[in-house]
Amino acid sequence: MPTITFIQHDGSPRRIEAHSGQSLMQAAQANLVPGILGDCGGSCSCATCHCYIEGAWAEALPEPAEDERLMLDGALHVLPSSRLACQVVLSEALDGLVVTLPASQL
Repeated sequence: MPTITFIQHDGSPRRIEAHSGQSLMQAAQANLVPGILGDCGGSCSCATCHCYIEGAWAEALPEPAEDERLMLDGALHVLPSSRLACQVVLSEALDGLVVTLPASQL
């Protein structure tokens, strides 16, 4: 079970345990992590699960697909480290992942 730490915009951390194979968004919602809305249910059509994945963790992920890039174009507070949590599939290789959340999804 990978362990993920979500850093809220105010700097407060929230550490959860997730299941390999589920998306980062699903893990956040299952653990009631505030700041991940996931209004579209994970179909990559709303960008309300926008998050930041920094440094080596970002390099460990596959590049975002075109549909994810298009959704991020419409998101707020986009940075080079921006990803949609619904498109990040968790695995044991991501154990210890640190994810920062933006100030707002809307």
